[in-house]
Amino acid sequence: MKIQRIETFTARHVGFVRVTAEGGQQGWGQVSTYHSDISAAVLHRQVAPYALGHDIDDLATLVALIPEREHKFPGSYLPIAIGGLDTAVFDLLAKREDKSVCEYLGGIRRPMRIYGSSMRRDITPKDEAERLKRLPGEYGFDAFKIRVGREYGHDEDQWPGRSETVIETVRTSLGDDVTILADANSCFTPKRAIEIGRILEDNGYSHFEEPCPYWELECTKEVRDTLEIDISRGEQDCNLVTWRRIGRMAVVDIKQPEICYPGGITCTLRVADIAKQHDLACTPHSANHSLVTLFTLHLMAAIESAGPYVEFTIEAPDYYPWEPNLFRPTLVPVDGKVTIPDAPGWGVEINQSWLECADVTVSALD
Repeated sequence: MKIQRIETFTARHVGFVRVTAEGGQQGWGQVSTYHSDISAAVLHRQVAPYALGHDIDDLATLVALIPEREHKFPGSYLPIAIGGLDTAVFDLLAKREDKSVCEYLGGIRRPMRIYGSSMRRDITPKDEAERLKRLPGEYGFDAFKIRVGREYGHDEDQWPGRSETVIETVRTSLGDDVTILADANSCFTPKRAIEIGRILEDNGYSHFEEPCPYWELECTKEVRDTLEIDISRGEQDCNLVTWRRIGRMAVVDIKQPEICYPGGITCTLRVADIAKQHDLACTPHSANHSLVTLFTLHLMAAIESAGPYVEFTIEAPDYYPWEPNLFRPTLVPVDGKVTIPDAPGWGVEINQSWLECADVTVSALD
């Protein structure tokens, strides 16, 4: 069954992809959020020419072929564009067999444990602790992630002393039975990361994400080799060569690919296999309520190297004003878990009113 038509529906922050195969069967996917309009343009210019007419049952060959044919462009936009195609084809393949994607991958559709991911650095430690404390009662969360340092902050905090205070205040407020994680978003040098890491260890935190600039693998390895707390990273990485290097160097304890970055499900499955080879957990990054969280739920239900939970942002729509009404049904936490939708494929329908307002581009066979 060959690909006949590729359509993108984009706004600046969100880009959906619809693939139509012979016989009219269709699947929906998504390029990574943020500058999705650019990723969609790359898809039509550099991905569609190879994908049109290609058999959907030979997806892995196609995903490997495109970077070779477009070898002059090894940056992030090409694998992000490939990911839009890849996730749409997986939806189509699973629907053809009347299965969810996780079942198509050999997994079992079930409620998946989540952690409430805070994106806020502009909030006082006291206010952060108070709002997190409300959520176990509302949604049953038993795990949270907070932010420390300043995003790409060169050792600077959001304001002086915030990191130390928020680490201790949130732990005291939530108690010892709640799992807490911390994300530095590439803020620290190894020396400062180790200082913050010691405070995290003293307060019983579970993992420390992206403590150093993500491209400086040696810096992160130094932190990992020094601390007892699990070190994680990977949301920005789009190249399997880097993922293999991370495994060989023992840079992290937990791998965190974001499915839309390395090339969709096909390439993220390879990252998960690399994690398994090195006896590491794979807990993909999914910090917004576009389709990436849905993709992650399906994948985590199907891989052997899956970590204990899926990231689930707790932010109100005013933080990501483009999030609401993208698809139905929405993902709702119950008892600290989210259930994978039971319809075939990804199990959701893209909101028609959103599509009607999007910019549409089409690549098709003549």
